[in-house]
Amino acid sequence: MGLKKNILYSSVLTTANYVFPLLVYPYVSRVLGVTNIGICNFVDSIIHYFILFSMMGVTIMGTREIAASRANSDSLDSKFSSIIALNGITTLIALIILIIATLSVPQLWENRHMMVYGGVKLISNFLLIEWFYKGMEDFKYITMRTIAVKCLFVLSVFIFVKDIDDYPTYYLLTCLMVTGNAVINFIHARKYARFKSSLISFKSVSKPFFTLGSYMLITSMCTTFNVAYLGFVTDETQVGYYTTATKLYSILLALFTGVTSVIMPRMSALLANNRIDEFKNLMQKSTDLLFSFSIPVIVFTTLFATEIVLLISGPGYEGAVTPMRIVMPLMLIIGYEQIIVVQGLMPLRKDKIVMINSSIGASVSLTLNMILVSRLQSVGSSIVWVCTETVILILSQIALTKIINVSFPLKHLMKNILCYVPLAAILFFISIYSDMLFWTKLILAGTLTAIYVITVQVLILKNPLLLKYINPIIAKIR
Repeated sequence: MGLKKNILYSSVLTTANYVFPLLVYPYVSRVLGVTNIGICNFVDSIIHYFILFSMMGVTIMGTREIAASRANSDSLDSKFSSIIALNGITTLIALIILIIATLSVPQLWENRHMMVYGGVKLISNFLLIEWFYKGMEDFKYITMRTIAVKCLFVLSVFIFVKDIDDYPTYYLLTCLMVTGNAVINFIHARKYARFKSSLISFKSVSKPFFTLGSYMLITSMCTTFNVAYLGFVTDETQVGYYTTATKLYSILLALFTGVTSVIMPRMSALLANNRIDEFKNLMQKSTDLLFSFSIPVIVFTTLFATEIVLLISGPGYEGAVTPMRIVMPLMLIIGYEQIIVVQGLMPLRKDKIVMINSSIGASVSLTLNMILVSRLQSVGSSIVWVCTETVILILSQIALTKIINVSFPLKHLMKNILCYVPLAAILFFISIYSDMLFWTKLILAGTLTAIYVITVQVLILKNPLLLKYINPIIAKIR
């Protein structure tokens, strides 16, 4: 399957993982209320941390190893069996620690039924093996399967979640969604590979498994740990504000993440063949795509944060507005960080540098969490996240510049920002001085933003990605 189709399916898949929950979020946020939403997100942040420990580096390493072995069936069976066995051991350890933590920590014991549901999610995530299908580049299958299961999830939420006390049911449904995908995935995997205990070899997979796993764990200090720590030092309501504030950001960044995850195997192949110029050119195209997408989104969401929160969650979530305005610049910060790390340092196999940078970022996160969160609550968590990711971005950029002389495109960034200053002024006027209903204001502002962005990208910035599709249309009209 070609790169363009892979990018398309991966983008749809990644976006579906966020868009489908968003379809039900306006409903459940109103039915369950901010505190119960906070409880669900607090428990899920704890479970997600155990999932990160159980999965370690398999998401990245598994994709890389399967992609390299898929041409040889024996090698493929060996890598598949080895990764599954190693992942099974770490999952079992994580499950045991989760049980001990639930029995020992009062805040977890209070939600023990939901922690049991989370344990099911932990085991299901082991069987999900998305890394295997990404390595096989079978994005069409996993996209179709994911959409089918998520449609069932949406329908189930509207049927079974009816009042404020149904928050355990809502969380159970989110866990069963992972279980459904996992069962189908594991059965379907037999089409490509077989688990054979005789072929298990930990030597070839253990080092990247734990090295990249350390990176994943440390990186999560900026996201999952923030939610968990916020829940421990404040309350579930503040967790509800923070997770609501980051909901839209997560969905929008998922669009870009879907592209970076597909491009990584291609970048690795370019490096293997010493095609450095093509490698740099592909990174530049990713950067152009990021700037053209993230900057207008940041402008729009920052100015209309109040209206967006009201649309997504309804009244009672006003505390999410300021955190949302703080985290939205992460669209640009983390987006470019992913280009440097996922498309640059990881294909270059600079796993050690990635881990060191993430360790420094985690130290910054931990320190700022202890200083700010107890006083500033959800706003403090938002500030911590932005500061931490900025530190990791700077360190990663310095490393990449030293290795292959790829510098930060400051002039290109400033050019993009200056082009959107008039848009910011127009949207600011609409947000402040318009007496329209909030949804009417959002439609008007969104339409003007779309028209302005396309005009700027085509006529001023001359974005080659857009021109590639627009020029044939103009030629036909003429």
